[in-house]
Amino acid sequence: MEKYISNIKTPKISIAPMVDKSHRHFRYFCRIMNKEALLYSEMVTAQAIINGDLDRILYFREDEGSVALQIAASNPEDAYKAVKLAEKYNYSEINLNCGCPSDRVSGNLMGAALMSDKNLVYEILSAMKEATSKPITIKHRIGIDGTGVIDNKNNKIIMSGYEDLLDFLETVSKAQPDRYTVHARSAILKGLSPKDNREIPPLDYDIVYKLKQDFSYLNIEINGGFKSLESIEDALTKVDGVMIGRAAYEDCYLLANLNKINNKNKSTESISRGEVIKKYIPYVIEELEKGSNVHALAAPLQSLFQGQKGSKKFKQLLSSSNVKPETLIEILNNILEVMPPDILWN
Repeated sequence: MEKYISNIKTPKISIAPMVDKSHRHFRYFCRIMNKEALLYSEMVTAQAIINGDLDRILYFREDEGSVALQIAASNPEDAYKAVKLAEKYNYSEINLNCGCPSDRVSGNLMGAALMSDKNLVYEILSAMKEATSKPITIKHRIGIDGTGVIDNKNNKIIMSGYEDLLDFLETVSKAQPDRYTVHARSAILKGLSPKDNREIPPLDYDIVYKLKQDFSYLNIEINGGFKSLESIEDALTKVDGVMIGRAAYEDCYLLANLNKINNKNKSTESISRGEVIKKYIPYVIEELEKGSNVHALAAPLQSLFQGQKGSKKFKQLLSSSNVKPETLIEILNNILEVMPPDILWN
C-alpha cells in the first residue's frame, strides 16, 4: 500500500453528504449546535458543476465553517474540470464519492460502481489532486456485491472480503488521497434500493478497524450506523474520525452533545434547544427575504425534540400544512413560549 502521510486535519466528527438533506440550511443549523464538525455538501456530479449555475450549486456562507464538497465523477477529465471550477469557492476539501448505490449514480459508473474499476478511481483521484492544492479525500464502501472489482486478466469478479478491499486500496492509494472515509457496509448494486443499502447489508466495523490497525499511517474515518455518543467515543479509540449520517437529521440534538467529545478535559455544556431556535430565527428571516424555500428552512428543525417531552406538539406546530413563508417565524417564536421550559432551556 502506498505510504503517504497526509497533513490534513481530521475532525473527530463529520456530518455525511446526504441527498436532499445536506443543503446549506441544514448545514447552517448543524453549525449552530456544533462548531467543530466537518460538514459536507450534498453529492454533486461533475457534469452538474461543469454545465450548471455555479453559484446556485456551490455557494455556501462563510459562517457555515469548514465544509467539504463531495463530487461524483465517471472520468478523470470531468473530475479535473469540476474541481478547477470549484476552486473559487472556499471548500476546505474535496471528496470523491465511491459509495453511493443509487441507480442514477451507479448506472453511470459513479458512486459505489466505481469500486468495480480501481484503476479508474486512481485516475480520477489523480486528476482531482492535479487540479487543486486542497486536500482530496475519498468515501467508499468496504466492498460491492453484484459487480465487483474486475480482474481483466482472468475476466472475473474478485471484490469480497478484507483481502479484496486491500486490493482496491493498493491501487487507489497510489493517488495519495488525504483521507479514506469507509462506509462499513458493502453496497449491493442490483436488487436493493439506496434506502435498503443503508440498512440491509450488515455493518462490519471490524474490517475498518483492522485496516487502521494494519496501516496506521492511513487517515481513516468510519461511517455507518453511529447514533449515540457512546458508540462514537468507542470508535474514536480505533480510527481517526467518525462520520454521522442519518442520526444528524433523525435526532439532530446529538450534534450539540457531541461537543463533549471535542472538549474532553473541559466542563462543556451543550447549547440548549431554545438557544438553537433563537440563533436560527435571524437566519430564517434573512433567507425568507431572499425567497428561500420555507419547507427547506423548516426541515432541519424537525427532530430537535426527538424522544423528549412535548415532541408530538412540536411536530404538530412544524407540520407542513402549518409552515408557510408568512407563518414560520411566528411558529418558531410560539415554540419558545409553549414547549416545556426544562426541555427547552436545559
